[in-house]
Amino acid sequence: MITTKDWLKASWDASRDMLTPFAGPSPGDDAPAPTPLMVPIRALGPSYRERITQHLLQLEPADRYLRFGYSATDEQIRRYTEQLDFGRDEIFGIYNRRLELIAMAHLAFAEHPEHKQCAEFGVSVLKKARGRGFGARLFDRAIMHARNEGVNMVFIHALTENTAMLKIARKAGATVQRDGSESEAYLQIPPASFDTRMAEIVEQQFAEMDYRLKRQAKQFWDFLASVQEVRQGVRHARHQSAE
Repeated sequence: MITTKDWLKASWDASRDMLTPFAGPSPGDDAPAPTPLMVPIRALGPSYRERITQHLLQLEPADRYLRFGYSATDEQIRRYTEQLDFGRDEIFGIYNRRLELIAMAHLAFAEHPEHKQCAEFGVSVLKKARGRGFGARLFDRAIMHARNEGVNMVFIHALTENTAMLKIARKAGATVQRDGSESEAYLQIPPASFDTRMAEIVEQQFAEMDYRLKRQAKQFWDFLASVQEVRQGVRHARHQSAE
């Protein structure tokens, strides 16, 4: 369970970082950024359908193949997001400082009542955001939510070559069965507890706070950029009139 001290520290770090304009990785620096103490992960609703679509469309052909099990076209991705059932399933996302959805997970619950205690997990992370453990954190977040919803078995259907996803599953204790080019992993999870329910509440509150701070910071920097653009226009007009 997340301690109060860790929550407060993460909250302070998030609010402090939001006042720093996004600079991206340093040129020539190939080392992955350190994983934050807490990664803000938001539950996404129907109003974020287009952002989810844009996230998936940014995946490279090889990544689309690993995520969906086939080389999904733009049209197939749009059809997939149009059919997302936000009332039944749960979608989780991670944003960067530019409010770009850089990683997301889909926890799909079984439609048939007889299998309501089962769910399937899928995840995608943009290439520029890899090496930070986002896939594993999204998996942990999804498993926590699954437990709190009464699920006791989570399945992961992945291509055998998707070693990153299978590594996450094995590390969590999942049993992996290989069938040619495809693998099926299943993880039995314990019932929900007071700790898991409180942890999910805290994580969701932290993610909402983080998102609001990022949105405010982005609005602030966008405003400064517009002011700077106006000032440059005025300066240019003055130079022209002086000539």
